[in-house]
Amino acid sequence: MKHPNKQASKQVYIFDTTLRDGQQCPGAGMDFEQNMEYARLAANVNIDILEAGFPAASAEDYKIVESIAQMYAQMETSPTVAALCQMREKQVITTIESIKSLIPSKRARLHVYLPVDPELMQASLGEYANNIPQIHKDLDKYIRMAVDAGCEVEFSPEGYSRMGDTFDFVTDVINTAIRAGATIINCPDTIGGACYLQGEDFFVNKMIRHADIMKERYPDKDIIWSAHCHNDYGLALTNTMASIFDGPVTQIEGCINGIGERAGNVSIEQCIMYLKAFGYNNSENKNFHTNTNAHNIKDISDFVATHMLPRQAHWPISGENAARHSSGGHTNAILKNPQAYQPFDPKEVGKEITFIFGPLSGSNHAQSIIKDHGYICNSDEKIAVTQYIKDYFSNRRKGLTDVEFMQAYFAYRAPIKIDTYKYRKRAEVTEICIEGTFNGEQKHINATSKVGGTALTALHHALENYLSPISIESFRSQSKDKGEEAMSISSISISYNNELYTGIGEDIDIEVSALKALVNAVNRAKVHKNFAVIPNKKAI
Repeated sequence: MKHPNKQASKQVYIFDTTLRDGQQCPGAGMDFEQNMEYARLAANVNIDILEAGFPAASAEDYKIVESIAQMYAQMETSPTVAALCQMREKQVITTIESIKSLIPSKRARLHVYLPVDPELMQASLGEYANNIPQIHKDLDKYIRMAVDAGCEVEFSPEGYSRMGDTFDFVTDVINTAIRAGATIINCPDTIGGACYLQGEDFFVNKMIRHADIMKERYPDKDIIWSAHCHNDYGLALTNTMASIFDGPVTQIEGCINGIGERAGNVSIEQCIMYLKAFGYNNSENKNFHTNTNAHNIKDISDFVATHMLPRQAHWPISGENAARHSSGGHTNAILKNPQAYQPFDPKEVGKEITFIFGPLSGSNHAQSIIKDHGYICNSDEKIAVTQYIKDYFSNRRKGLTDVEFMQAYFAYRAPIKIDTYKYRKRAEVTEICIEGTFNGEQKHINATSKVGGTALTALHHALENYLSPISIESFRSQSKDKGEEAMSISSISISYNNELYTGIGEDIDIEVSALKALVNAVNRAKVHKNFAVIPNKKAI
């Protein structure tokens, strides 16, 4: 999607804190190699700033930050690496050391913070919170240390959205930070409690005032204002966008899939696509864009869902259901026009429109699945096929996988449908009697095994007269559950026309489960022979 007025469009920088704030979320931590792989994926998305961690926290955290910085240093272009630290001299020195490989290319950022929420200050800083002159002295010293080392500096007044009546104090610490050399001021809604209904107390309105004050004091300094919003009330995206469209913000901080402390941070992929869809749809001088590569969002989102925290199926933009449909009416429309029920083309984020067959799916959907798998479903039979599949899985209201769907299709096409299986052992042979339909004709089949044979060998011999030649390549049975009444599941693979076909059978009687598995395998072979679009193509 192109911006119609690119000249007036401002870039919004994407600051990704998945490796820092994201990994502070319980259960979301990753090992060294996974951190490195995430950094590679972030570079593919063209993230502007990657907060790689808190290097002073441990030797392993230092190694991760330093290694990511060194990896990026070998790239001609890469995200800037930000590293977080507290206002402590030893931490500042350690942090600078961890990102020094990126200093020559001006891609090293030290991120230092100070609590300004009165309650948070007392809880975090203790007596130090009351020594305001020393706070200003230390903030000035540590920022100058980083700037003199060649780092750019981001300063965060932590708990900004809950500063209360301490606006003047916050003004002073921001002033100290800018005077010392900080060029990025991040104003976080640390506890995710901000809302526009707060009026003048809404953190965006306070950011506007602070930005105006600093512009007046430092007219020659180009300060980037940033927002870092948590999602405790589900307002992170709304608040983040308000900070851009109504406030001074041109950098936003968040995590892929919205992970992070408590209810998480704003979702980076949602921010990217929000700006892509609506960033240009504003009055003059309020046009915004990002330079991210949205096409790679799916890969990085899937990585986080696999290695950090599971992603909800209905998660916006990148969730499994975001481009998946089951409604019959939707499916029919989408088959004609892919954008009929999609707000954006899923290909923009590396996804494809998919369909899941469920109770509300229609015959066109069923026909498309069957054809996609290489089998025949004519228009004059698609309604009957669809109803059979729904009846076959009548209790599966949540929808079917393609494997389950095709299982029902094969059952519909099956030329052999057995009503009863009976067997008995006499002396050293086994006799079987099965009743059912063969190609629609009711039949009784009686067969006897060879000496020492089983019911399975007897049925195999009988079916060879129906489908010849077939050979059993593998066979195994196992108990589905524990106990005497446990169901037995048998799996049999047969060879027919130099192809393998596997059948599954289930019964409380292990012998009968094997008989069912063999019939299922033969049915699959016959269906493939008679109804595959390309019969000699390997069966699914």
